Amino acid sequence: MRLVGPNGEQVGIVRVEDALRLAQEADLDLVEVAPQAKPPVCKLMDFGKFKYEAAIKDREARKNQSNTVLKTVRLRLKIDPHDYATKKGMAVRFLDAGDKVKVMIMFRGREQSRPEMGYRLLQRFATDVAELGAVESSPQQDGRNMVMVIGPLKRKADAKAEQKKRRDTAEAEAAAPAPQAPAQPAAAAAVQQSPAPAGAEPAS
Repeated sequence: MRLVGPNGEQVGIVRVEDALRLAQEADLDLVEVAPQAKPPVCKLMDFGKFKYEAAIKDREARKNQSNTVLKTVRLRLKIDPHDYATKKGMAVRFLDAGDKVKVMIMFRGREQSRPEMGYRLLQRFATDVAELGAVESSPQQDGRNMVMVIGPLKRKADAKAEQKKRRDTAEAEAAAPAPQAPAQPAAAAAVQQSPAPAGAEPAS
């Protein structure tokens, strides 16, 4: 078998009994990680720790997957600029919150014969939100609809943390007292006296 050390170092080709001896000396387990390889590959590791870390990673992956929400934004092929800006704003908010966005164009009547127009519209939409999201599923026509999926560039947990930070900063700034004008020096604050008339004697 080919043996790999606990830190990923290559030990080399060894006999099974030698590998078992090394595992016993290091108080580790001998685990076969690539049985189909020729020769099979085994690794020295703490199998209990390996299973625990694998379970943690699997749980985190399921958690992140369940937190991801697919939001839908519907467009029309002949959309006016105001509606387009509104739909783009919705997508920006969804992506900024860490959610995926399914952008859907609904074709009407003869519009179904012009799929290239829908494709161009979706490409433009993806470009307009490119700072926050990237295309995960290219535009595809499904009957009377054309669909594209855009994924956020940051994870939902990061997005929520950033939103909380911005909210806390805004609240702190609102609660802070307004800055006061700096105090003037006493000499500047004193009222200037009129100059004494010519020939007048100074006061004793």
